[in-house]
Amino acid sequence: MNIKRFLLPIFLLILLALFVACGGEKYEAPPADADVNVAVSILPQQYFVKKIGGDHVSVLVMAGPGVNPLAYEPPEGQFKALNDRDLYFLMGIPPENAWLTQIAELAPDIKLLDISQGIPKVNDDPHIWLSPRRVKTQAQTIAQALIETDPAHEADYRANLDAFLAELDALDADIQRIMDANQVQGKTFIVTHPAWGYFASDYGLEMMSIPENATDAQLVQLADLAKEKGITTIFYQRGFDEKPAEKLASLIDGRTVPLEPLNPSWEPNLRSVSMMLAKSAK
Repeated sequence: MNIKRFLLPIFLLILLALFVACGGEKYEAPPADADVNVAVSILPQQYFVKKIGGDHVSVLVMAGPGVNPLAYEPPEGQFKALNDRDLYFLMGIPPENAWLTQIAELAPDIKLLDISQGIPKVNDDPHIWLSPRRVKTQAQTIAQALIETDPAHEADYRANLDAFLAELDALDADIQRIMDANQVQGKTFIVTHPAWGYFASDYGLEMMSIPENATDAQLVQLADLAKEKGITTIFYQRGFDEKPAEKLASLIDGRTVPLEPLNPSWEPNLRSVSMMLAKSAK
């Protein structure tokens, strides 16, 4: 047996592992070959931009599929890829504060526009993309920026905006009908990550969240409240610690169910969430 031939593949695998661990993995940006090349922070923004921009836009998402934006550290190559983008639509989420330093250094010419501006926030909650009513304002901001950047296709952007606003109104009405049919006004649901406050406010629900780093005593107190109300479902978000949800569910003989605020299929996701909350809120 040739020992060198046997050891060579193992050696190459070790080198590859070290290369990736040291950040050598190259970032592959989506093509920047559209009329307007856009960057966004999270996946739901991509849905909004494509709804309005259609085939005229290409979208780079900073925190892509399977990524928790709060813990994500974009590689240098991703920041450099922003040089090929015309616009960056910020969402007003906390990680952007750290990213902006790198953007200023590595992609200083990209135009930054925070689409959360002008939308009243409650307790600095950034999750405005989970409220169809607030998304209408974001959509108008996106459309205006695309028109200013690419005036040759203004008619397309305005037509797409009108269609999207109509879809948002229809979605809002459908969710309200689901809530009314299930008589959820004033009822409570429990989550691990408090992303659904605006959604709850819009449709008459009360969101309660498990405190960060919750103690056993806090979980027992929350379990007592859940039992009092008849709550048997605890909602969690993938990418965050699921143990508190599992422990709380065990205290009430209940179950855990994921809610995904970053689902790229934004409208179908909100429809699904509305059904789950309507059936589970107590």
